[in-house]
Formats: sequence, structure tokens, C-alpha cells
Amino acid sequence: MSVDLSRFHDSFFDESLESLATMEATLLRFEAGATGPEAIHTVFRVAHSLKGGAGMFGFDAIVSFTHTLESVLDALRAGRLAVDAPLTDLLLGSVDLLRGMLEATRAGGSIDAQRVADLQFDLELQVARSRGKEPRNGPATVAPDPAPKEPPANAANAAGGDAPDAGSIRVDVGKLDDLLNAVGELVITQTMLAQFARGVAGADERLQRGLLQLERNVRDLQESVMRVRMLPISAVFSRFPRLVRDLAQRCGKQIELRLGGEHTELDKTVLEKIGDPLVHLVRNSIDHGIEPPDVRIARGKSPAGTIRLDASQRGGCIVVEVRDDGGGLDRRRIIERARSRGLIAGEAEPDDTAISELIFSPGFSTAEEATEVSGRGVGMDVVRRNVKALGGSIEVESRAGEGARFTLTLPFTLAIVEGQTVAVGAERYVVPVTSIIESLRLQPGGATRIAGSGSDVITFRGDFLPVLRLHELFGVESANEALHGGLIMVVEGDGRRAGLFVDQVEGQLQAVVKSMEANYRAVDGVSGATITADGNVALILDVPALVRMAGRARRGALA
Repeated sequence: MSVDLSRFHDSFFDESLESLATMEATLLRFEAGATGPEAIHTVFRVAHSLKGGAGMFGFDAIVSFTHTLESVLDALRAGRLAVDAPLTDLLLGSVDLLRGMLEATRAGGSIDAQRVADLQFDLELQVARSRGKEPRNGPATVAPDPAPKEPPANAANAAGGDAPDAGSIRVDVGKLDDLLNAVGELVITQTMLAQFARGVAGADERLQRGLLQLERNVRDLQESVMRVRMLPISAVFSRFPRLVRDLAQRCGKQIELRLGGEHTELDKTVLEKIGDPLVHLVRNSIDHGIEPPDVRIARGKSPAGTIRLDASQRGGCIVVEVRDDGGGLDRRRIIERARSRGLIAGEAEPDDTAISELIFSPGFSTAEEATEVSGRGVGMDVVRRNVKALGGSIEVESRAGEGARFTLTLPFTLAIVEGQTVAVGAERYVVPVTSIIESLRLQPGGATRIAGSGSDVITFRGDFLPVLRLHELFGVESANEALHGGLIMVVEGDGRRAGLFVDQVEGQLQAVVKSMEANYRAVDGVSGATITADGNVALILDVPALVRMAGRARRGALA
């Protein structure tokens, strides 16, 4: 009976790419002297498993190349070759090529046969030297040494080389999203039942106990589903040792990468979207932050610079820091470039906060010319835009000659938000609790109206905060027009604060986020929507966007 092996293709490609990541990480440790037998065996096992799986599925080009790579690794195991920088570069290049071959094969595209032949020739050269033989004259084209096909005993081995882990399975993220939505609907139904039971006079005690037990079970189920979606940030951090190594060599710099908090977990959706911002920040530190070795020595520093990536949990958020011990932000150069582009008027001297804002301006760069690494002024703009799209914020700290630190504050998940419900007239809005500083009630005359405008400011802890009236913003009828008749909720976003004027603050809830774009359209100041316990729709406020809107209103009034 024939077996349709194509149904195992996705597992083979996924697990092979993961194995290549392991091989790459091990090879990077070769440069630090970790070339013991176990490290070499690890790399060999990956190549051998990949060859076996590819052979079973008939991916002959991958089999042939991996067979040659395996021969080089076998020579390393036997001590006929020694690990050095050129050989490590060659092996890392082989990883890149195999990754490209896998992705091209998966997509049904073509493989660059000449590139494969060139690299395969370089590998064969190493094999020939290990045997004391002369290599052939030059590369030829897909190989002279046909690799034996070694189909594994079953399709499961083909997918990953080793027996599958009985304790884990692969699940499509879309299925987890559907499950989370179903649990969210269950939470709403349970809350509606609880409210109904509380409103029924003389409700049976057994019914009350049953509903309390149902509430606990539903909460446990919701937390379990969320844990399934959580992954360690090491899945993103693992790409940076290779990135730093290659870019440091290209820029002629010595850089050490240090990682911390790799086991910090966050939702897979957030995890997938923070990779690009972090890549831009690290590239920026390499190209603009860390000085060349001779400059560092002249400044009394070690010739090798340091970049740190750290992740940690703070309250209800994940904080990721990118730090370097380079020269810091060049304040003079930033100001000069900003003046040349008309971003700073006259001889105005911006403060540190304004300097930080300038580097995030679209198209802004202090580089004299664009390079392969940076200089086109798009990186930092992309960073902030992507971080804001995740409902997060980014802050910058810099000291001249000592380095810079970029701090990204991100939500655990985009699927659920812990929120505070506020009432504005007959409408209900949800404010993420991570954005709330304090709620206060003003005394009459506690706000100041800016002359010639409808904007108000209040004094809060020695600072003037703009006030945003939500009923005016969203066009709803408020129960109170006077600020002292309602509440001011002080919120923070993007490092700035503002006051939201609401009628009253109600209870907290865990809101299952529904996309506005998918179900309606994008709305300024709104990040999503949720269904409340009474079955109505409540909008989830985008606090950073509201703070920016309040700031623009204040600046416009003062202009």
C-alpha cells in the first residue's frame, strides 16, 4: 500500500528549519572555543537527519549537498580537520544555503544551482584536504559524489530525524485563535448567567454554588489557553548572535552580544511582530552606536563593544531593552541634521525628549551616506510604528560617550486585555489597566481653560496635563459637561500623560479583543472592541493615540 508522504512535508520543513537554527547557534559557539566533541556531534546529527529526511521525500539537491557537508563534519569528528575561522564561515554559509534550499523547495521555487555548486566545491576542497588529496579543478553544476539515499524507517523520523516528542504537538495558530474566541464567548455567557442569578430573588443556593464553580472553571480554562499561546522570547533572541557577528565583521568592529531573560514568555502573535523592531535597533547600535576599535581605545574603552538584549516582566507588560556601550546619541549632529531638514526652527535648542523624538522622524538619519546596514532613515521610524501597532511604547536614554538604551514596553498578548470599564453617557469604554496612573475628582475651578480654545489643562504632580473629553471625541452625550461633575482618569502612553474626562469608573474585566478593522473600520483612538457581560459592544481605547491627540490639541491651542 502506497503512502502519501506529501502530508508530512510541512512537518519536515518546520523541524528542519528549527534544526538548522540549532546548528547555527552551535557553530557560532565554535568562535568562542566551544569545539568539543559534543558540539561537533550536534552539528553532524543535524546534517545527517536533514539528509535522511530529504532523501525520503525525494529532495535530491538537498540530499547531495548535505552529504558533502556531512563528509566535512565527519572529518572534523575524526580530527582530520581543525576548526578555524575560514571553516566556520564556510559551515555558516552552508547553513544559509540549506535554509534557502528548504524555503525554495517548500514554496515550489527554483534553487540557485550555481551557488549550490560553488559552495559544494568549497566543501569538497575541505574533504580532499582532510584526506591528503588534490581537489578537482573547479566547481561544476546540483554533484560528482552521488549521495546514498538513506530513507528512515518511518515518516515521523523523516520529519525531524529523531523520534517525535510524545509530549508535544504542532498546532496551527489559527486554531488557537478560534479556541480563545470560543473561551471568550464562554466567559461572557458565564458572566451573564451570574448576573441573572444575582437578580433573581431567593435563587437556589445550589445554583449559586454551581455558578461560582463554573466561574472558576472558565477562568482556569481561559488561563490555560493563554499559556498554550505563550512562547519564550529566546525564539526571537536566537537570531541575533549570527546577525551581530556578520554585521560586526562587515563594519570592521569588535562586538560582544549578551542576552538576558531569554525564558521570558509572551504571546506568539506579539513574539512574531517584535523581531523586525529589534533587528533595526541592533543594527543601529552596530553601525551608529559602537565605535571602531581604535576610537574606543583612544577613549579609554576596551576595543570590543557590548550590546545587551534583556527581557523581563514588569506588572502586566513585557519590557525588552537594547543597550550598547558605544558613543551614545550625537546630540550636535542630530540637531544640525534636523535644522538642515527644517525640523527645528532657528536656533532653538531641543531638550533630551525632543532629541529622542527627532531620531524617530520618517527619513531622518545622521549618516553621511547610505550603506548596506543603515543610513536611509527608515529603520527607527519603522521601529516606533511597529511597536505602537502592538499597543506598546518605546523610550530612549543616552549618555554621551557611554552608550544608549532603548526600552520597549509591550503587552503580553494582543488577544486579551485587562481593562477598566468607564462610562461616558450611555456608552461604555475599556481602558487598559497598564495605562492608568490614577483617577481623581476635580474641585470646581480645578482646571484651566486655555484662552481662545476649548482645551483644558489640569495640574497633576507638578505637571500640566491636557484633558481629553471623550464624549466630544466620540460624539456621544455626556451626563456631565463640567469637569468637576465627572472623573479625570490620568493615563500614560508613549512616555506622556493626559487626563481622560469620563462620567464614572466602573469595574475591571478581562476583555477578549475583537479587531475593529476586520469587523468595521479603523477608528482613531480605538484599538479594538469587546463584548461586555450584558451583550453590548464596548470600545477598547488606544491610550497612546489618545495622549498624542490631547498633546496635538494643546499645542494647537498654544500656537
